[in-house]
Amino acid sequence: MSGDAYAHAGLELDDRIVREVLTHGQVEVDGRVLPASNVTLVGEAELDGVRLRCVYKPVRGERPLWDFPSGTLAAREVAAYEISELAGWHVVPVTVLAEGPFGTGMLQQWIEVGDDVAVDLVPEGEVPDGWRHVLDAFDGNDQPVSLAHAETPGLRALTVFDAVVNNADRKAGHVLVSAGSRVRGCDHGLTFHTDDKLRTVLWGWAGEQLDDSDLTSLGALDWAFDDGATRDRLRALLDAPELARLRQRVQRLIRTRRFPQPPESWRSIPWPVF
Repeated sequence: MSGDAYAHAGLELDDRIVREVLTHGQVEVDGRVLPASNVTLVGEAELDGVRLRCVYKPVRGERPLWDFPSGTLAAREVAAYEISELAGWHVVPVTVLAEGPFGTGMLQQWIEVGDDVAVDLVPEGEVPDGWRHVLDAFDGNDQPVSLAHAETPGLRALTVFDAVVNNADRKAGHVLVSAGSRVRGCDHGLTFHTDDKLRTVLWGWAGEQLDDSDLTSLGALDWAFDDGATRDRLRALLDAPELARLRQRVQRLIRTRRFPQPPESWRSIPWPVF
């Protein structure tokens, strides 16, 4: 099958091929995501006749933040993908650091979403079966509503992943549900801070026990930190204190065997929610 067919038939390429195309391919930008806090471009990467849609965030387009060092968001996005793969969660689209038309940046596989949603607002007290309640609030019309999310293995894995990477910005729009109901997350620049900053719309399992599959993934991740090649790969993306805190969070989850609780010391829901 030709690269053009892969690009337009909605077929999923093997991750190894996707990494090759994103890392070494020619990137052509044809659009921009608005609104976005940082420059977020979309286009196609092409290598040896294989083309695929991608998201491109050049480092030079990052907006300075008071609590994250300048020029690090792209590397954090790549580190988030690496952690997802090491744990076997596979909840982050293939993400690499590579050269694009506006310099070094993050390149990520574009995910076409289906009709399903994983996070939604429903009338207060009417959370559907198979969904988890997060909080109650009032919508823009002053109507009482509940924020809820689906209860699926993929979303559960994404929730544990967020606790590990210390995701400070898990909005509803950062949860992607593709055809076949596969769940993945995007926008992981605000991760791996040494201070606790977990902000998420996925608090439905807060305080509950982790199950065996959660602990197996966390154990695999903890073991992976002892591998020299893995450490070197992560050290190229994060600094030493961030890596130390990352492993501490993994070991804390293994020790407590519970999902974290919403903190009282900082805002635990990102804004805007959607």
